[in-house]
Formats: sequence, structure tokens, C-alpha cells
Amino acid sequence: MLEPLRGWARELGFSQIGISGVDLSAAEPGLRAWLEAGFHGSMQYMAAHGMKRARPAELVPGTVSVIAARMDYLPPGTPDGWQRIEFERLGQPLQAGVSMYARGRDYHKVLRARLQKLADRLAAAVGPFGHRVFTDSAPVLEVELATRAGLGWRGRHTLTLARDAGSTFFLGEIYVDLALPHGEPAQAHCGGCSACLDACPTQAIVAPYRLDARRCISYLTIEHDGPIPVELRPLMGNRIYGCDDCQLACPWNKFAQRSPLPDFEVRAHFEAPTLLQLWGWSEAEFLSRTEGSPIRRIGHERWQRNLAVALGNALRAGLQEADEAAVRQALAARREAAGELVREHIDWALAQAGQALPALT
Repeated sequence: MLEPLRGWARELGFSQIGISGVDLSAAEPGLRAWLEAGFHGSMQYMAAHGMKRARPAELVPGTVSVIAARMDYLPPGTPDGWQRIEFERLGQPLQAGVSMYARGRDYHKVLRARLQKLADRLAAAVGPFGHRVFTDSAPVLEVELATRAGLGWRGRHTLTLARDAGSTFFLGEIYVDLALPHGEPAQAHCGGCSACLDACPTQAIVAPYRLDARRCISYLTIEHDGPIPVELRPLMGNRIYGCDDCQLACPWNKFAQRSPLPDFEVRAHFEAPTLLQLWGWSEAEFLSRTEGSPIRRIGHERWQRNLAVALGNALRAGLQEADEAAVRQALAARREAAGELVREHIDWALAQAGQALPALT
């Protein structure tokens, strides 16, 4: 049954699937230590679920196997040398840094629908069975399951890495009550490489395989809904939604695969956006231009908060006189109507001209 399942998965746009068992007890001490250290930040749902994340049969009673699936997300038209191109974008203060996975359609929508179709194909072949599909939508230890299913290994940056695909892919799972043959766990191939740790702008990867989300730019720009800590703002540069630096630095991503799906094509608004263009969006324009995009979930207020920090960092970087005047004018024009959260970040941004750049570590 595994070979037909793989064929159906490929037809649906998945790059790879594997099967894991449900005994993840060996992962519980690490999960518990991570939570006790407070590394989950304000993501209280992680603590609320406790060890259920490592116990698939508790989350979905009757589960005996997990089908883990990988879907590559690099846009089909991604050019060679894309890592260098992305780093160059981050070096241009008035350009907007948006994580590559977020420039097309919301992956939750894409994967969930296709995982359900895969489950339907399996049911048509073997008869009805109990199952639930997940895509970053429930307390699931995705990387652990992917590793046990043979899709890849946990990289030092904590993301899943595959020898033939790097880390530029999404993971999804189907919890099933079928006893399926388990895959062979993937072996790690990071060796002594520390490129991802060295590249992290905020030093959020506090040790190999250990991420403090409270310092992670992806967390700060997406999950965190309050003020961004002042000491971390200068380190964020022009990154306004997510951060790819650890992936851009990873040598394995020279093998990253392009997606065959049009869903992940870059939307026109995110081809080469500037901070001032995005700052100019009204709330209605934000909602319209991010419809069906993962970016929409943060809302217009957090969007403006993130942009205000990036515009402040552009002032800090030193701009041509005309550009500095344009940034100052744009920030000041929004201040009066802004809510308390955004106004505080605007005030911080306006105070950044002439400030020293953060020291490189």
C-alpha cells in the first residue's frame, strides 16, 4: 500500500511521504525543558497542551500510525543563487523583507485540502478508516514525526532538513487508526556546521537544536502581539514578516526544490516591495492584498508595527537626504491616527536617525 500512497501523494503535489509510529516518549524531556525555560514566549497554547504534543494517541484516540508529508514551497520561478539574492535584499534598508514561504497562497489552505484528498484516496482503496489531517494547526511534534518517518533530520536551527531538499518545505500529517509499516528514522548530517547559529540576527538559536522563540524574528513579527522589545528592534533590520536567515545560510539549501504548484507563485505585491509602499496601505488595502495569504493573520496593526520598526532601522542605517525625508514624513503622517501600539513604534522609529548600528557579533 505504501507505493500507491506515494504515487497519490506525488500527484497531489507532495514531494515525499513517510510513516511514523506514535511512541514519541523519547522527545518528551526535551519538550518539557523547552517549555519550562519559557522559550515559547507568549504562545501559551503550547504550554496549555503540555505533553499532548508528544502523544499522538492522546490527541486523536485510536491513532496507531502517522503519515508525514513534505511539500516544497520555493516558488516555481525561483532563480539560481536565490540565497545570495535574498541576503542582498536584506542589505537594502528600504526594501521589505518578507519570508519566502509567505509570498504566495496560505500553506495551511493548500496542504490541508491536499492531505484530505490523500486520505480520501487511501479510504477508497482500503475502506473507511479513522483519521485527522493537520498542518501546523494542532499540538503536533511535526519535526519529530518527520524524522521518524524518514523525511529528514532536525537541523541545528530546529527545522527539518533533507539531503535532497534542504529545509524549504512545509510538513503535514494524517493521524490514522491503520497499522502501516513505519519508515526508517533519518540520520543527521549537520556535522560541526554552525552556519545557522552564526547567521541568526538576534541569536535566537541559543544552542544547537535549541531555539528561544522570544528572540526569533519570525515569532516577534508573526506570533507576538505586543510591543517588540526595544533591544531587539535594531537587530530586525528590514524583516517585516518572518525571517529566513538561518535557511539562507544553510549549505543544504543548495539542494532546495522548486514547487510544482502555482499556489506558491509570488504575488505581485511581494515581488520586490519597498517599506514605503507597504506602509502606505490602508487597512482595507491590507485586507484585500493579503486575502488568502498567511500574512493576513497578523492583522493591519501588527503589520504597521513591524513596518515602523523596519522604517526606523532604515533611518538608523543612514539614507540619502530625500529618502530620509520621505520616511520621516510617512511615519509622522500616520502617527495621529495610529493606536497606542503602532504610535509607540512610530515614535521609536523617528528617533533612530543618527543612532549607531548594532554591533555585529
